Amino acid sequence: MPLNLLYISISGNTRSFIDKLTTFADEQGQLSFEPIEVSDASPDIITNSPFFVFVPTYLDGGNGIGNGIIEIMTDALREQLEIPENAKNLIGIIGSGNKNFNAQYILTARRYAVDFNAPLIANYELRGTQSDVERVYQAINQRFYEYNH
Repeated sequence: MPLNLLYISISGNTRSFIDKLTTFADEQGQLSFEPIEVSDASPDIITNSPFFVFVPTYLDGGNGIGNGIIEIMTDALREQLEIPENAKNLIGIIGSGNKNFNAQYILTARRYAVDFNAPLIANYELRGTQSDVERVYQAINQRFYEYNH
């Protein structure tokens, strides 16, 4: 049974990374993934099995350290995770962003980890490299193994 990967992709970076990750997983022959893209037009998605979420960082205001930070454009993903059935099945978070934003790099993913009590298991910048794909795949594989044992 494929492992669900919920994600939101505003600029196409996350979608591109998910495509590369899914292809890599298929080549490995161990885990298989079912990507589920969330948008403002998505109906509620209820996942009754463990899943991972990929969240890019889009923020308005603040400096990444203090308050005043407003999450923008990823609200639809947050709303899916606020569904109680989904929150209890979320087993890992992967964050992405632009390292040029310093303290705000993967800040949304770090906040999700706290808000939804799930570990932040990996991160990558923008569309990620092949090395990032392999590293994130290993992190998912390791976390899924830990979850099941």
